[in-house]
Amino acid sequence: MIQKFLYLEWKAFFRSASFATNLALKILMGFVAVYFILIFLALGVGAFYILKKSNLDPIVTVNKFMIYYVIVDLIIRLLLQKIPVMNIRPLLILPIKKSTIVHFSLGKTALSFFNLVHGFFLIPFSVVLILEGYDVLSVLLWFTAIFSLMYINNFINILLSNKDNLFAIFLAMAAILGGFQYYELFNVTDYTAPFFDAVFNTYWAFAIPVLALIALYYVTFQYFKSNLYLDAGLSNKHDVAKTEDLTWLNQFGTIGTFLKNDIKLIKRNKRSKTTVGLSVMFLFYGFLFFTNGIEAYNNPVMHIFAGIFVSGGFLITFGQFVPSWDSAYYQLMMTQNIPYKGYLSSKWWLMVIATVVTTTIASFYLYFGWQVYLTIVVGAIYNIGVNSHLVLLGGAYTKTPIDLSSGKGAFGDKKAFNVKTMLISLPQLGLPVLLYWAGSSLANANVGLALVAGVGVIGFAFKDKAFSMIEKIYKSEKYATIAAYKQKS
Repeated sequence: MIQKFLYLEWKAFFRSASFATNLALKILMGFVAVYFILIFLALGVGAFYILKKSNLDPIVTVNKFMIYYVIVDLIIRLLLQKIPVMNIRPLLILPIKKSTIVHFSLGKTALSFFNLVHGFFLIPFSVVLILEGYDVLSVLLWFTAIFSLMYINNFINILLSNKDNLFAIFLAMAAILGGFQYYELFNVTDYTAPFFDAVFNTYWAFAIPVLALIALYYVTFQYFKSNLYLDAGLSNKHDVAKTEDLTWLNQFGTIGTFLKNDIKLIKRNKRSKTTVGLSVMFLFYGFLFFTNGIEAYNNPVMHIFAGIFVSGGFLITFGQFVPSWDSAYYQLMMTQNIPYKGYLSSKWWLMVIATVVTTTIASFYLYFGWQVYLTIVVGAIYNIGVNSHLVLLGGAYTKTPIDLSSGKGAFGDKKAFNVKTMLISLPQLGLPVLLYWAGSSLANANVGLALVAGVGVIGFAFKDKAFSMIEKIYKSEKYATIAAYKQKS
């Protein structure tokens, strides 16, 4: 039966209407995977000798900070790892054991890149430990325990996949623990390092994470098996409806109608709330650049890069999925006498208002000096004048139906990738960095900022012409977009 499931997965991949996109994405992600594999391999081989050269015991040091490795892994999974699923509705009427379906679905997660990539660090590191004279059995048991923790994270992510705000909670927890340790207020490693040391130094402590993994798999299996029926496990959840008039937006005509719809969409749905949360995170992205904590980011060219992200977090995360936010009722909209220009203008105004509000809130960056905040303001001008048009243009080619009830995939999914959207996205970050570099190289930093702001002002001045061009593209892509939204799998 497992073999038949694999055969169905293979057919689903090749028969998909987005087969070419899937294949292109797989190839691209293959290169990304190779990149991270090489990084993990380099760390696995070099970590021992780097720590040894620094007069540190490699295994003791790795055990000391392993708690952060585990927490960061969970945070990345909550944000990026998609849960492999099957279309199980047709299977439930066939004589197939529920346990077989669940085992196969959970087994697919074992082959996830987020699990296997850790082997490219842990295996070379363990081999080096053995070659350097460490006890072979201790190393093998330690490796087993740490890899079990990675799979524990895998099943925790599955169980928590429908929970809101967990990514922000775990990220805040990691930041707080790291900050307390950095300022010597509280050192969590004093309490976690002894456990990891015991895993390495004893022949029994490794069993704790192994048994925990077995127990967690059993809990996950029973949970999904108990919900594997149409009446409850697959039924749609119905929330109590709430009405909001927002009548003050009526004065803006058609644009106001669409703005009301977008505001309600953002307030009521899990996916849109997740996107807003991510845009708030971008607001603090500048701390990586403006605090001089990372030497590679401590230069003005990287600062304009940060300015674009800080001021345009909502524009980037929300704008890239116009009109996908309305995919659930896009076909109905297209049967109405709705002017595309009014529809696009409402999205544009929503992004512009969010950019202005974000830039105002970002005034706390004045703590780092006027030049830093001026960089953020210039980034906002460029976002309003240029990037707002580019994300709308890219949306015409982003045929990704969005499940508003799901918080997963806030950064997009496979159908959002194609050559056109990739080429359109290049000027969003590359052009301002290039303009700033040219201006600062020929004259000074202020000239570079003036060039970036000037291009933003020019883009704003030609807004009507840009919208006319974008409107024509949306009309030409109308039926392809409708067809893409019809395909749910």
